[in-house]
Amino acid sequence: MRDWSRAIPRPLIVFLDEIDSLKDDLLLSIPHQFRDGFTYRPKSFPWSLGLIGMRDVRDYKIKSGGSDHLNTSSPFNVKARSLTMENFSAADVATLYRQHTAETGQVFTDEAVARAYELTQGQPYMVNVLAKVAVEELQTDPAQPVTISEIERSKDILIERQETHLDSLLERLRETRVRQIIEPILAGNALGDLPPDDLRLVQDLGLVRRINGSGLFIANPIYHEIIPNVLSDVTRASLPQIAPAWLNADGSLNPEHLRESFLEFWRQHGQPLLGSVHYHEIAPHIVLLAFLHRVANGGGRIEREYAIGTRRMDVCLRYGKFTLGMELKVWRDGKSDPLKEGLKQLDVYLNGLSQDIGWLVIFDQRNGLPDLSERTTTETAVSPAGRTITVIRG
Repeated sequence: MRDWSRAIPRPLIVFLDEIDSLKDDLLLSIPHQFRDGFTYRPKSFPWSLGLIGMRDVRDYKIKSGGSDHLNTSSPFNVKARSLTMENFSAADVATLYRQHTAETGQVFTDEAVARAYELTQGQPYMVNVLAKVAVEELQTDPAQPVTISEIERSKDILIERQETHLDSLLERLRETRVRQIIEPILAGNALGDLPPDDLRLVQDLGLVRRINGSGLFIANPIYHEIIPNVLSDVTRASLPQIAPAWLNADGSLNPEHLRESFLEFWRQHGQPLLGSVHYHEIAPHIVLLAFLHRVANGGGRIEREYAIGTRRMDVCLRYGKFTLGMELKVWRDGKSDPLKEGLKQLDVYLNGLSQDIGWLVIFDQRNGLPDLSERTTTETAVSPAGRTITVIRG
């Protein structure tokens, strides 16, 4: 850089994009070089440097294997300011889509624009790729408007393809500092005693958001669906061949056969598959979701509801005209049987689905229990609202 600076008569400004794609010693050496050259500026070093990435410069030392927490705004004391690219507002999304209209004549309806913002919460990449799928794959005729229907179908395509820079998303989900925040959200638990730096990191990475200072939420509805999918990838790849014994002769789903198929699968394969999950606190949830993905691949879809502090994950399997709502609970040492609480919570969920039957799945994670194949049982219970509930314990 000194040679560049000497050869240019004016002060040199350099931008380094995707700086945080570097790893280990190479990543750590770069800021050291910046600090060493800082005293030579502007004659023999760039006047200013802009580092562009998903992390603040203070996190580079951590990513390269240094101490867990820096406790300083800049590890090398040469940072002037950190700037964050904010998510688009609803007005920004409308403006962006109108630019497409100006260039091609193709209109996005007001409902489509509003839904695009709702699904992405203005995440710039998602705003663009959602529209890209809509206009390049679904509604390719510029004379026809892009409606909310195309936006919904684009969302489903993106979730199925997992097109959200997953190469980097999966890597970040595996980081300990990220996992200890994302995992409680998925499980519905409260956060532990975490340093503020960790919370800020996960927000900076765009994985979570806070609304008016309240609790944490996954950043947008598309990420809300994709993150559990990503975490279950390895487990799904580890699934044995499963015959679709849950289907009737006409291709419709048989709930009794589905229950028996899951019980057989869980008793036979649950224990080894639990070891394939990186997020140990929600390993049973991930294995169940992997099984349900196999079911949904035949023509259904899975919806999930989870939030920090709720102590549960709700799952809905839709297959043709059949809808099955499930409540997933974990029973840990020192806690009482979650049956009563689970039935009450499941009533609320099923009410929203307008369903009268459902599953309450209780994963018993207490110590000293028999093998999973021996302790997996099923029974029928009646919820406080009078619904017939299948209770599965495993």
